[in-house]
Amino acid sequence: MKVTEKKSAPIGVFDSGVGGLTVMREISRQLPCENIIYFGDTARVPYGSKSQNNVIRFSEQIIRFLQTKQVKAIVIACNTASALALESVQERFAVPIIGVVIPGARAAVEVTQNRKVGVVGTDATVQSGMYTKVIHKMAPDIVVLEKACPLFVPLVEEGFKEHVVTEEVIEYYLDSLRNTEIDAMILGCTHYPLLRSKIRAFMGDKIQIVNPAYETAMDLKKLLKQQGIENDGAAGECKRYEFYVSDAAEKFRKFANTVMPFDVPTTNVVNIEEY
Repeated sequence: MKVTEKKSAPIGVFDSGVGGLTVMREISRQLPCENIIYFGDTARVPYGSKSQNNVIRFSEQIIRFLQTKQVKAIVIACNTASALALESVQERFAVPIIGVVIPGARAAVEVTQNRKVGVVGTDATVQSGMYTKVIHKMAPDIVVLEKACPLFVPLVEEGFKEHVVTEEVIEYYLDSLRNTEIDAMILGCTHYPLLRSKIRAFMGDKIQIVNPAYETAMDLKKLLKQQGIENDGAAGECKRYEFYVSDAAEKFRKFANTVMPFDVPTTNVVNIEEY
């Protein structure tokens, strides 16, 4: 592939469902010229309850599908797949692949002043202890407090972001964390940035909220620049977005239109088991 072709080649972004749209949204903000292909594995969501072998198998199938679209880089916009499959797929595929856990963990390590960090995530993310492991690899002295907030995802997906019940659930889950000494908190699920302003209002100004979606977009920007394959718009093709799912395309499209800053006209269904 010529350099100009590679520059205009799309970035692949995938998630177990709709949550990774927050990562795609951030990439489209921070890298406004890039073409992006999104795949949501809506037939097999959630990944959190699946074995590591299955998460790796699903991720490999999706990457093979994205490779048919000539992607130049891939972002695993899913905390579970980032934790369980990233190393395996990086070894197996030649295309550059990054996840969301390492950028989020690194940002928290950089911003914490008192070496106490909170992590909120799904049951599966918290039980895996993945953020604690990654943070301790970077800085063994940091105390990490993880808290599962399983109701955040259904509240977001059912359109209850602005509802009073969401504020009550935030208080219910985060009251114990608010009364600790943490000064940084990672939103360890891709749905949670959609509740960021409400979480910030409850936790107060003394706590830095880390959004791994933003940090991942910045890491991607750095990666493309290092490899000389960022889209500068010179090749003409710019801001082309395509959406694919493994099931329930219309439901996905409706939700995508509440997240993305542009209209999502069509979503295509792919039989991902064929890959």
